[in-house]
Amino acid sequence: MSIVTPLAPTESSRSATVLPAVDPDGPPPTPRLSLGARPAQDTFVIWGSRLAALGMAWLICERLLPLHGLVWYVVVAALCNVGVLALMTFVTDSAVEVSDRVAQWMVSAAAVIVFGALLSTVVYVVKRGWPALHHLNFFTDTMAGISATTPLDHGGILHTVVGSLIELGIAVVITLPLGIGTAVFMNEIGGRFARVVRTVVEAMTALPDILAGLFIYTVWILALGQPRSGLAAGLALGVMMLPIIARTSDVVLRVVPGSLREASLALGASRWKTVWHVVLPTARPGLATALILGIARGIGETAPVMIVSGNSNFMVSDPVHGGVMSSLPLFIFTQARSGLPLAIERAFATATVLLLLVLVLFVIARVVARPPSPQGGPIVRLRHTLRSLPNRSRKAVS
Repeated sequence: MSIVTPLAPTESSRSATVLPAVDPDGPPPTPRLSLGARPAQDTFVIWGSRLAALGMAWLICERLLPLHGLVWYVVVAALCNVGVLALMTFVTDSAVEVSDRVAQWMVSAAAVIVFGALLSTVVYVVKRGWPALHHLNFFTDTMAGISATTPLDHGGILHTVVGSLIELGIAVVITLPLGIGTAVFMNEIGGRFARVVRTVVEAMTALPDILAGLFIYTVWILALGQPRSGLAAGLALGVMMLPIIARTSDVVLRVVPGSLREASLALGASRWKTVWHVVLPTARPGLATALILGIARGIGETAPVMIVSGNSNFMVSDPVHGGVMSSLPLFIFTQARSGLPLAIERAFATATVLLLLVLVLFVIARVVARPPSPQGGPIVRLRHTLRSLPNRSRKAVS
């Protein structure tokens, strides 16, 4: 048997790139399809079923059945859409594809319904409150000396915004470390007592808000003799927020991989350092979600604040010795209960401000809990850009 020795590469073969030969008489190359691209047949089936559903809905609502109005037309069109989509998919594909298309349609329809309900609620609230929102005094004045029949160009809700922020700040300062600490205890320490604590936390998530107000009223005001104030309202909100933050943080800490803990302990770190430097930074976005859920629960509570604090028409900035402190939900309740047109418009305008305040707090919580980028935040990048400007100007001059 002869052994063929490979030829040594020449200098020309090392420096040159050899391209494969193309046959001009061969078939054209087949374009490579992307995995995320939708075939033309599926696009035709989806859009064809939508157009057919619109025509069938018009025929049913206007010619066959006495179903008039936009709501009936949308409902009938949606049902016709899923029926035609399932039929056309069954003709072109298998039964598995039919069930997949129907499930996808149902999930999309549910998302559209939820988004439509949320959008309609926001639009309705803003529309009803717009007569009061376009007055600047509504954001800069208080209701001191203002009655329910006073025109909208007098009075405002500044005292309620300040009161809500103070009460919510007190609740967050108390519940955030307690809630996260409870979750750390249930996950990292464990034991029989941890199971008892988890059961109590899960039971407290369904606690009625008025019971939280009665608890603080009985303990803080009646037993300890403290006055009704913003601090008492913050404590009542804290009772409502604590189980939400603790339960959500418990679920988040369970998701942290155990290999991270094992690696930290194997390197000689203590359990406390592992929790502080490994577990909590890893779960920081989830802990921000827990805080957001707690804020959403506490910022809209009315009954606890009404029991332990009450309503006021003037500015109160001292939560301990300032006396009765108002809040946005309580102001909405008192204005809407009066039944007067101007008071109801003030209530809708205050509800719009409450929605915006919740949105701002959510954005702040997300930004604070965002993991650090390798390139730094926007302030760090702006600082690097400003420092590099003199070097760029020198290069341009040279």
